[in-house]
Amino acid sequence: MALINENYLRLSENYFYTEMDKRINAFCVTHPKANVIQLGTGDVSQPLPPAVVSAMTDALNELSQKDTFRGYGPGQGYKFLREKIVKDYQTHGVSLSTEEVFVSDGAKTDAANIGHIFGRDNIIAITDPVYPVYENATIMSGRAGYHNENGKWSNIVYLNCLAENGFKPVIPSEKIDVIYLCYPNNPTGTVLTRQELKVWVDYALENHSLIIYDGAYEAYITEKDVPHSIYEIKGAKKVAVEIRSFSKTAGFTGLRCSYTIVPKDLIAFTSEGEKVQLNRLWMRRQTTCFNGNSYIVQRGAEAVFSKEGRKQVNETVQYYLTNAGIIRDELRNLGFEVYGGVNSPYVWAKTKNGEESWSFFQRMLCEINVVSTPGVGFGPNGEGYTRFSGFNSRENTMEAVERMKNWR
Repeated sequence: MALINENYLRLSENYFYTEMDKRINAFCVTHPKANVIQLGTGDVSQPLPPAVVSAMTDALNELSQKDTFRGYGPGQGYKFLREKIVKDYQTHGVSLSTEEVFVSDGAKTDAANIGHIFGRDNIIAITDPVYPVYENATIMSGRAGYHNENGKWSNIVYLNCLAENGFKPVIPSEKIDVIYLCYPNNPTGTVLTRQELKVWVDYALENHSLIIYDGAYEAYITEKDVPHSIYEIKGAKKVAVEIRSFSKTAGFTGLRCSYTIVPKDLIAFTSEGEKVQLNRLWMRRQTTCFNGNSYIVQRGAEAVFSKEGRKQVNETVQYYLTNAGIIRDELRNLGFEVYGGVNSPYVWAKTKNGEESWSFFQRMLCEINVVSTPGVGFGPNGEGYTRFSGFNSRENTMEAVERMKNWR
C-alpha cells in the first residue's frame, strides 16, 4: 500500500493565508455589497514596468519564429540574466560568478526547497515572529520534533523577536546548524544594521552554521547602515545562502521569478566530517527537480536591470513605501505602537488593550471592511500584533486609513 509522509498530518489544516482567505470570502458572501480593502497580504497592485512588458513581448515574438524558437532552458537560468544579477551585486561591492547564481520561480519555493540538501538531524533556528514557510518546511521535512503546549516545536530553536529588543533576534546560547533570517523582515518590517548582521555571520563562522538569508525586500532599504546583501559582511560567502525575488519589486507575483545565491566557498559536512560544496549539491537538486523558468519571464527579469527598468522599478518601490508611510503615520496618530514601514513595505502594529490578533482581524473586517494580517499567524510572539501591507493602490490605502480614523 502507498504510505504518506505523515509529517504533513502535523501541519495545521490550512496554510495561514488560506485561512485568512476563507474568512474574508465568507464575509463577502454574506455581505456582497461590502467594499473590502486588502492591506493584509503581500500581493502587489501596480502593473508590470513598461521595460519588462516590452522585453517579454519581444521574447514571445522570438518564440513564434522557427529560427529564434527556444525549448528547454538551462536549469540554472539563462546566462544573460545571471550576468545582470552578478553586475547588480557589484553595485554593493559584492563579487560573484554566474555559476553561483540560480534562477528560480519564487523566493518561497527556494526557501522551502533548500532543506532538501541538508540532513534531517540539523538543528534549525527561526525567528518568532517569522514568515510561516520556514517553519512549515521544517515540519514537512521531519526535523521539527513534537508540538508542545506553548505552540512551538521541540526541535526548532525559536529566536524571540520582541518589542523590548526592537524585534531583532539575539544570538542563541546553544549551537545551531541552520538559521533562517529575513531582512528587511517579514512580518515586522525591521532591519539589521551592518554591525548587527556581522554578529550573525561571526556566529556562523565560529560554529560552522549555515544562514539562509531571505532578502526578498532588499530594494526597499532606505537607510545607509543597512546592508543590501549579507555578502557585504566579511566571511558571509562561507556561511550564507541568499534568496531574492522580483515579486515585490517588479510586480512578478503572477509571473514568478527569483534567484538564489549559493557561493562556491560555502560548505557543509557529511556525518563523517567530510567537507561538501553546497553549490554542487544545489546544482544537482535544481537540474533534477526543476526545468527552469520560461525564456519569456527571464527576458522580462533581465529588463529590470536596464536603465529604464531600474527607474521604473524604483518608482514602483517608492510608491509602495509611500503607502506604508501613510499607514504607519496614521496608526501612530491613532495611538498604536508601530514598527517597520521605513525600509519595508510592511507596518507591524500592536493591537490595543491586549486584543488577540484574530479578534482584531475579524472586528476590523466586519466593522470597517479593511483587512490586515493577524500577527499570531507568524508565530506565538506575533499574538497581539497585526501586519499592514503597503502593496494596495494609493486610493485604496487612503480610503482604508480614512475608515480607521473613524473606527473605535
